[in-house]
Parts: sequence; structure tokens; C-alpha cells
Amino acid sequence: MDADIIIIGASPAGLMAARNASEKGADVLLLEKKTGIGHPPHPANSFFKGMLDRCGETVDPSYVVHYLKGMKIISPSGREVVVETPGYSIDKTKFDRFYAAKTEKAGVDLRTGIEVYNILKAGGEFSVSSSEGTFSSKLVIISDGINSKLAGLLGLKTMKYPQDLAWGIEMDIRAKDLGKPEMFEYYVGNHAPGWKTTYAPRGGDSAAIGAYVRRCGKDANPYLDAWVERFKKLKGLEEIEVVTKRYGGDPIVTIPNEFISDGVMVVGGAAGQSGLGYAMRAGQICGDVAAGAVKTGDVSKAALSEYRKNWEKEYRTEHYLGRIALETLRKMTDREIDEMVRVFEKEDLSFIHGSAFEQAMQVFMFMLKKKPSALLKYRAFLRNR
Repeated sequence: MDADIIIIGASPAGLMAARNASEKGADVLLLEKKTGIGHPPHPANSFFKGMLDRCGETVDPSYVVHYLKGMKIISPSGREVVVETPGYSIDKTKFDRFYAAKTEKAGVDLRTGIEVYNILKAGGEFSVSSSEGTFSSKLVIISDGINSKLAGLLGLKTMKYPQDLAWGIEMDIRAKDLGKPEMFEYYVGNHAPGWKTTYAPRGGDSAAIGAYVRRCGKDANPYLDAWVERFKKLKGLEEIEVVTKRYGGDPIVTIPNEFISDGVMVVGGAAGQSGLGYAMRAGQICGDVAAGAVKTGDVSKAALSEYRKNWEKEYRTEHYLGRIALETLRKMTDREIDEMVRVFEKEDLSFIHGSAFEQAMQVFMFMLKKKPSALLKYRAFLRNR
């Protein structure tokens, strides 16, 4: 066989799965469709320290373009909730290449410019057909993003709510001093159904703005166009220079469903696992279990179920709480969103910490103490829309 484990897709989750599996003694072959790692990049180009902490990784200055002090969540009428937490605007291509280098250093055979067409199983061996011929392995990990068709070819329905994939467009823009602020800005409301528009300062004159929507089709251009005009008015800009546009999707509230089978594991966006740091941690869990399965010679679904068990222990609650929150937001009116944000406006939120469940309970208790009637807005989650 060509390798113990073949991983398809050098996404952050795939890179972490490959690195961990290799470090634990497995012979790993990683196939990536793009000819250059991280190019073109995914729209997501900012994150906060807590996200990367989840996978035990340290932020490296080599891919950081601007340091942030936190974020503002801004309601339709302009009310603001300020959350102070270290954040980073990054060069996503450099980020991906940084982790690709670490993966190769761990002994992974990383090959680019290879498109995988199909995965076939014969006896206890997998054949992976590609643009560069056929490769064979004991176990296959699929990590090629939300547009992956490979899991479907194997009969896996990886997301419980695929209709809730969020589609977005992000633009790199330039205007005088636009990149100097130190707070990321999220704008919520019905101008961006189901999620958000954003403003990410990137240092100097550079920034990124984006629009991300759910249940509105894959074309977010109308929402971005409207956001550009609104953004220029908010910032007092007559014109902005558009440098690049990037398109992509996020399985933020799709909820992982079937992501293991006999000899097959799915990780990252392809499995409905959302969030950069969360997907990377899922990759670590996946790689650890894969290496252990290969070592014992048991790659059955039962043996690989340790991956699901460990992932659910860390992230199941967080994903479901996230779905409830964003589905509630999608169904709320702009007036209700304003009233909800008003509860947290000008409040010190540094008390919020711990696991997702603990954070949710802390927010619940704060609202109960501050303004009990605000909790009634969560009834919106039950609306049929």
C-alpha cells in the first residue's frame, strides 16, 4: 500500500489530522487539489485567541497582519456590545502554509495539485482514484471542505441541517487609515439574514468587509453590495478601493451527523465542524484515533467511533448552543435584536468564561438578573420561519 492513511484535503483540519497521525507513528499521505497550499484562500481571515487555545496552538507572528483588542457586536440601530479579547487579522495563505510546513516536518508525505475523484473499497483496502493515478491505504480521512462530494459517494450524510450552510463573500479593501482600529466589528440584523456582516481592520489602510447569510441561496452578492454602501456611510467614506474578493461557506449551524464509517473518517468543514480552532482540534482528535486504529489493525466503524465520542464530549454542546443562538437570531425582528443587545450594552462581560455550557448559563443568569423580560425574545427560536 502507498500509506497507512490517506488524507484528502489540506484544510486546517486535514493538516492537523495528518500531523497528529504521523507523530503517533502512522505512515500518512496527504493529497491536496490546489497546486499551492492556501491559494486561493478561504474568506475567514480573522480569529480570536480563545479559538486557537482550544487546539493548544500558539499564535505565530509570521502570519499575523494586525493585532486586535477585541470585538464589537452591533445591533441594527447601532447599539454596541464590546467584548475585550485578544484577536488577530491574519494572512490566511501564510497561516495554511505555516501549518503545512509543520505537517511535513512531522513526516507527512504532502502532495499538491492532485484531485481525488473517487474512493473504492476492496476487501480491507481502499483505492483512491485521482488525477495522478490510484493510491491505496488502510484508512481514508476526508477533509476537503464543505463542497466535498466524496463523503456522499460513500453514503455518508455528514450534516444534519445542510440547508443551513452559511454562504459569504469577503472583500479586501483600502481607504486612508481604515485598517488602524483595534476592534473587529460584527453587525447583526435582517440586513444579513441568519448571520452577519463584518468589518475587520488589517493595519494601515487595509481592511476586510464581508457579508454572510443563511437560507438565501449561495449568492451573497446582493447583501454585500448593500453592506458596502451602508459601510461607507457609517465610516464617512466616499469611495473605497476593492483589492480582492473571496467566496466561501461555513457549516456554522449545520451540526455534524455521520462522519465515520468502516475505514473512513470525515473532519472539518466536510463533517459540518465549524470554526477554525474547533476544526483544527477535531483534526487532532481524528488523527490520534486514526493512528491508534491503524496500529491495532482495526479500522472498523466501531473502532473509529472513539473519534465521534471524543469530539462529542468536547463540542456537541457548543455546536447545539450555537445553533439555537443563530436560529433565534435569524427569526428575530430587528427591534427584538436591538432590545436584546441593549441588555449587554456598556456592561463588563469579563465574567463570562469556561466551557460553552458554562458561558451560556452565565449569560442566562446575567439576563435574568438584569432584565428578565429579555429572555422572552428566545421564544423566537420556536417560530416557524
